[in-house]
Amino acid sequence: MIRTRRRILVLAAALATATTVAACGSDSAAPGGAAGPPQPGGTMRYGLSQAPTCSDPAQSGSNQTLYVTRQIVDSLTDQDPATGELKPWLARSWEVTPDAKVFTFHLVDGVTFSDGTPLTAESVRNTFDSIIRLGSAKAPLAASYLTNYVGTTAVDRLTARVEFSKPNAQFLQASSTTQLGILADATTGKSAEQRCLGDNIASGPFTYGSYRQDASVTLAKRAGYQWGSAVFGHRGEAYLDKIEFTVVPESGVRTGSLASGQLDAISDALPQDTPQIEATGGRVLSTANPGVPFGFQPNVTRGPLRDPAVRQALLPAIDRKQLVDTVLGPQFKPASSTLASSTPGYQDLSARLAHDPEKARGILDRAGWVPGGDGIRVKNGERLSFSVIFSQVFAGNQAIIELVQQQLRQVGVELKLDLLSLAETTARQNAKDFDSTYYNTTRADGDILRTTFGLDGRNLNARDRVPALDDALDGQLSTADTDARTALVHTAQQQALDAGLWIPTVELSQAIGASGTAQDLRFEASARLQFFDTWLSGR
Repeated sequence: MIRTRRRILVLAAALATATTVAACGSDSAAPGGAAGPPQPGGTMRYGLSQAPTCSDPAQSGSNQTLYVTRQIVDSLTDQDPATGELKPWLARSWEVTPDAKVFTFHLVDGVTFSDGTPLTAESVRNTFDSIIRLGSAKAPLAASYLTNYVGTTAVDRLTARVEFSKPNAQFLQASSTTQLGILADATTGKSAEQRCLGDNIASGPFTYGSYRQDASVTLAKRAGYQWGSAVFGHRGEAYLDKIEFTVVPESGVRTGSLASGQLDAISDALPQDTPQIEATGGRVLSTANPGVPFGFQPNVTRGPLRDPAVRQALLPAIDRKQLVDTVLGPQFKPASSTLASSTPGYQDLSARLAHDPEKARGILDRAGWVPGGDGIRVKNGERLSFSVIFSQVFAGNQAIIELVQQQLRQVGVELKLDLLSLAETTARQNAKDFDSTYYNTTRADGDILRTTFGLDGRNLNARDRVPALDDALDGQLSTADTDARTALVHTAQQQALDAGLWIPTVELSQAIGASGTAQDLRFEASARLQFFDTWLSGR
């Protein structure tokens, strides 16, 4: 076993690095400051741009869902957003074997779930075992973090040993995620569907008060909470008494509600919203999401996207800078790889993604796709036309895809939009019933490439083995050496582009509109809000 904290932190650095939080207009992380010392009490009223999909942290996927579920569940570790270092949370310390197959966590004593039951090593085992039962269809991120899971042993009441059949270098960072947060037996014993109904029992600083699907969620402060993460800004209970999440899909309505004082903070503040927010004493806080940027994932077994030349032509056909400048704003970046630039192991592949419509036309010409009478190319009687399924998990999605639609038409490609609910999108993805699907995935670790492209997961590309890609994805999972793992993550990024398995568009940033009374809104390492340190002034 690795027994010293120094060697453990070296391994942690190999598995995760920092994501930088940039706050526009105000320092969101400064405690107190001009507003005075933090004051406990009050209800934070927050406007979500989309309804949470499930109250279960393990099944959480969308940012709007994670804003809710992150507050009710604690994780074994926490990742410092400023340094990328893994810090104690429910685990006060841990050891990792040199081959990264066995992880032993020593738990904090005295932690209880909100139903009063104690958190023990058996709770860790039951949580992870339940994720395996949920599987990749219900909990795709959580299940991917437990790849090659053998089991968890309760060595004693407060010592949990987690074992894998193969090296799993990403797992220590994964132990800091919401999806692997530790839940009570009252929740882990339920079915996947029951776990989505809002009565989840965990040990976090907030608990569910009410959960109305597609409408609202109320969280209440957990009395007696004393085991916060080492990353948190204070000890003890959260400052807020309650958090009321309301679903407000229309951007203008969200902004108007913030400006009029009906809401204290809102998701997805768009560039055109900023003047109105600032005019009433508010500000926009932003941070870049690590992980896989927004993009099109083609089903390589269906329609014209079967042709690798078509997939390659799409890369230079898209003007990513125009997407940012026209639809989004300066806090966003054009995608420049299959990883976002704030992700550990990112490699700048922007030269491969430079806008060059003549290059795109040349690729299609050489592949035999000839312009038809209406400008859309044809080959052997087949139109160069495909559809994309997507949901409004981000407020700018439809406008971005509509602009891509215009850009692709200029090179003779027809893109058809199929806007669905998130539940419908997920069902269609799982059934491989799509030409292409548009989404992003957030995680502060390069292993997110394996989640997105690996053959042992959902394999939304419906692809066969690509040796260079799959060897790199498998290799980075079993390599704890920083330089070697980074090199493999670089290879995986390049190979995913070479195979046309991802057509990147833009990097996601969280843009949060906050009123002048909302203090210490903080982003955690995966760019989601952490409300433990948040408080309200002037109320």
